Amino acid sequence: MDTHTTVEDLLRSPALQLRVVAGERGLGRSVSWAHVSELDDPTPWLLGAEVIMTTGIGVPRAAAAQRAYLERLDDAGVAALALSAGLHVPPLRRAFLDAAEERGFPVLEVPLAVPFIAIAQEVAAAVQEDARQRLGAQLQVFGALRWLASEGLDTAGLFQRLERLSGYAIHLSTPQGRPLLPGVPAPPPGVRLPASADAPPTIPGGFALPVPAPGGPAGWLVAFERQGARPAGLAVVQHIATVAALRLAMVRSRRETLRRQGAETLAELLQDVLDPETARRRLALMGLLPDVEVVLLVARDAEDDAVVGALGEHPHLMLRRHRDLYVLTPASVITGDAGTGAAPRDPREDGGAGAGEAGAALREIPGIAAGVSRPLPPGSSLRVAQREALWAASRAAESGRPLVTYGEDTTGRWLPDDVGVLAALVEHVLGDALRYDTAHGSDLVASVRTWMERDRRVDDAARALHVHPNTLAYRLRRFGALTGRDLSATGDFAEVWLAIRAASQLGGL
Repeated sequence: MDTHTTVEDLLRSPALQLRVVAGERGLGRSVSWAHVSELDDPTPWLLGAEVIMTTGIGVPRAAAAQRAYLERLDDAGVAALALSAGLHVPPLRRAFLDAAEERGFPVLEVPLAVPFIAIAQEVAAAVQEDARQRLGAQLQVFGALRWLASEGLDTAGLFQRLERLSGYAIHLSTPQGRPLLPGVPAPPPGVRLPASADAPPTIPGGFALPVPAPGGPAGWLVAFERQGARPAGLAVVQHIATVAALRLAMVRSRRETLRRQGAETLAELLQDVLDPETARRRLALMGLLPDVEVVLLVARDAEDDAVVGALGEHPHLMLRRHRDLYVLTPASVITGDAGTGAAPRDPREDGGAGAGEAGAALREIPGIAAGVSRPLPPGSSLRVAQREALWAASRAAESGRPLVTYGEDTTGRWLPDDVGVLAALVEHVLGDALRYDTAHGSDLVASVRTWMERDRRVDDAARALHVHPNTLAYRLRRFGALTGRDLSATGDFAEVWLAIRAASQLGGL
């Protein structure tokens, strides 16, 4: 990794007379240094890509211990183990040799006539040859932030340039393995991230370094050697991790500014005080494009950070109002439906998440009850969408479902959008019963709704209301007398049911 010298290069040197004992598949491993160690575990003092040379004093004798010794070296990124022939090396067990073959970890034999210093000098000469190239790469990485200011590079462009400069393929991820910065991919599936920031930086094929942030690492930078490139070494990768940390701080600062601006814009949209053109212009600045339909989501009893985490890099506006969190975001983010006239979106624009993935993530938030409006064009009045989302959130809370989309209840199709018409329907059918409940502290309307929702099963509804079935039967009769509706008649039943749904849509139940 620090140089282009490989184990195979050392093997080809006639002066060293090395012989492969096992692990021939790993001869292409890069070598950064050669170090003598007689410890049974030298890994705490290693950076990776070293050839460990030993007379065998630290090599254990038991088969299981020998295998564990080799695995420790390989896990720490050691390039190869060089054993001096004929000194203190114990008999090499089959478990040891099998592990070397399985892992492609080269085990070499050094003739007694070849001093370890000869191997060290060979590696040092190769390291010196590449020192100038590594220094130049470091100096150019220092200028990375200047590129941002002078050339207007975005995050993706910046890291593509750093890849060409360093000789590594760069990946950035959160501790959970999701993309850390937009435009920079997360490591491929199967890559094991280090357990802690103190872990050795070397991994098979490259390095894994923490991206520093206040309060602890924000994630990981993983750098793999690119075939045909000249990897510039650990120091350069460390500088790139610092650039990633600075870029992340800039992105988070901008994101927080946009979040405050978005909350102000959403508040004005909910108050219906913005003209459509101004609203569309503001929304476009925040990533909500005019040709992509949006939905209004109301999340009840959910933490802001949990909802933000579910939305990921998807564009959105967010506003907290008491227990309700309002979110305006593209319809495809929640439902997977891009809306009419919307061009298919590149998943990379949304931090790598697929359409509708945020909706699935929202459903996983413990205790959430969220409602989603029907899609609408950006800049449109949110008056109707707000009622729809609140109604859907109430239905979610009632049913115990985490996410309900307006229109899933087919009853809503028979109700008009006009608030005045809905209010008139509620007053005409339920007005006397609602006033009776208010005056007497009774629950006639709630009891009727519970009975209807349970398909008119008196015993089930009574259990849900925690009352005796005779008490519920009395309430049904009293409701019928006050409203003049016979709940056993199909027409009256349908009228009452629609009026109850209308009251729920208005937030009255």
